[in-house]
Order: sequence, then structure tokens, then C-alpha cells
Amino acid sequence: MNDAWRRRPALRGGFLAVLAATLFGISTPFVQRAGEGVGPFTTAALLYAGAALLGAAMRRPSRREAGVRRADLPRLLAMAAFGAVLGPVALAWGLQHTSGSSASLMLALEALFTALLARWMYHESMDRRVWAAMLLLLAGGVLLVLDRRAAGGTQLLGLLAVLLATAAWGIDNTLSRGVAERDPAQVVLVKASLGAPAALLLALAWGEPVPRWAQAAALLVIGATGYGLSLRLYLLAQRAFGAARTGSVFAFAPFIGAAVAIALGEQGASWGMAAGGLLMLVGVVVHLYERHEHEHLHEALQHEHAHRHDDGHHDHVHDEPPQGEHSHLHAHEPRRHSHPHVPDAHHTHRH
Repeated sequence: MNDAWRRRPALRGGFLAVLAATLFGISTPFVQRAGEGVGPFTTAALLYAGAALLGAAMRRPSRREAGVRRADLPRLLAMAAFGAVLGPVALAWGLQHTSGSSASLMLALEALFTALLARWMYHESMDRRVWAAMLLLLAGGVLLVLDRRAAGGTQLLGLLAVLLATAAWGIDNTLSRGVAERDPAQVVLVKASLGAPAALLLALAWGEPVPRWAQAAALLVIGATGYGLSLRLYLLAQRAFGAARTGSVFAFAPFIGAAVAIALGEQGASWGMAAGGLLMLVGVVVHLYERHEHEHLHEALQHEHAHRHDDGHHDHVHDEPPQGEHSHLHAHEPRRHSHPHVPDAHHTHRH
């Protein structure tokens, strides 16, 4: 299994992204139920307070993971604004005004925003298969909008609010690529610790009602698993195979969320929703079959991140050979070779 993961980086990253997608997908219909009657700012604050608790519990020592630096703070502030305030607030409002299954499916468009921004900001490669996957996701999203428009104006506004959440999280995902080499639990902790108080202040300013204890506890638990643990796994997946591909695989989350919503008894399913969901699912599968290999040059590089010495890219010498994964500042000499690869921290070359 370890040899297969080293030869197929997309397999390793895809597995982590699917786990992250599962946790987030399950959380969406439960947020709708637990947050019923709770203001959107309060919902966002409680979700990310739970994520912060998870991040604090899962931090790793500096010898195992690179810590967050002062220079990362502007990026983390932007991530908190888009990912911990705007995204969950828009989602919470949208879930109160449209069906949980259609909202879950619309979240698949997060992959489209992430891929386009990753291409623009990090020059990640996107071949014909990736573009085809993105077009299928877009077509499915258009069908969902048309389907909810036919269901009524309120349903459409709710779905558009969810669309705003996907755009906010797409920006958040792309920004998080810049800190994917840091301790993911610490990134979760800092981002959530910035976002939760901001959302709480907005809730107080807006005069939102205080939730019941049971609701608050439920949202904290959902935030710890569906947002905190999911984000940690998402960052590890980005480290393994880049922002665009992680976003594409993460698009499985909406289908998991829609299935859970229907299993919980939701009656909002329709043929338009089914057709849109099918197009999106095909788009995700098309992206998973990507294989990218060519001769490429590794330029001289010095950085710090968690790594092993059996991955083909870390052959520096230690006074005492380390056991397993460890973190420290290290240098890479220039190297030219060919192997299957993805846009991780060691493969940022242009195409």
C-alpha cells in the first residue's frame, strides 16, 4: 500500500480529500437541522468555535510539523474572512431558504471556483480532462439553479446564497494552498480562532437570538468534525496533490450531503436536481482519472515542511537518521527527471 501511494500521488491526495469531503458532506444537512431558528452569524461562530477546539487538540510538536509563522497572518486573516465568516454565514442563510439536498449539490461548484483560482494564482496544470470535469460541474450547477427557480423565488434566493458560500470557500481553499505545508491543525486553530469571534461580534451587532444549549452543543460538535477535522484533512490533501485537484475530489461532499438529507426524510428531490447532480458526479469522476507525467526540472529550493526520506524527493543527510515523518528546514538540489506528479510543493513548474 505504501509503495502504491508513493507511485500514485493522486491516490494519496484523493483518499485524504474523500475523507474530508465525507465529513463536510455529512455536516451540511445536520447544520440545517441543528441551526433551525439560529441566526446565520451565530451558526458560523459556533461551527468555527468547534473547529478551533479540534485544532487545539490535534496540534503536533514542531519536530513533526512546521508551525505557522508571523508572515502567514495576512493570508490567515483573509482565509478567516472568506472561509470562517462569509462562507458559513451564506450557507446557513441559504439552508434556511432552500432544500438541504439542492444546497448540498450546489456546493460542488466550490471545486470549479477553486480550480480556476488555483490555475490563476499557482499556475497549476489543467489538461483537457480537467477542463471537461469543470464544464460538467458548471452544467450541473446551472441545472440546479433552473430547477430551484421553477420551485419558487425563495428557493432560488437560498440557492444563490449557497452559491456565494461556494465562491467564498473557493477563495479560502486557494489561499490555504500557501499554508498547506504548515501544521494543518495549527492552521485550523488560527483560522477558526480569528473567524469565530468575528462572526460572534456580527451576531451580537445584528441582534440575533441566543441559541438553546442543545443547539449550541450540536453546532460545536458539527463544527469540530465537519469543519475542523475536515479542514485538517483537506490541507493534507492539498499538500499531497495541489489545490485544484483537492477541490475537485472534495466535490464528492455535496453528493454525500444530498444523500444524507434525503435519508433524513427530505421531500425536495426532483428530476432537475437528479440530472444536475449526475452531471456533477460525472465531472468529479472524470477528474479522478487524471494522470500527469513528463520530464520536468526541480530548481534549487529551501523550505520547511513535514517529509519522509523514502518519497524520492528528500535525500539530504542527517547526523542521526530520522524515523518516519519529521519537519525541519532543508534544501533541494536541482534535479531533472520524469515521473507521475501533481502540483504539490515540489512540482510548481509552469506548463
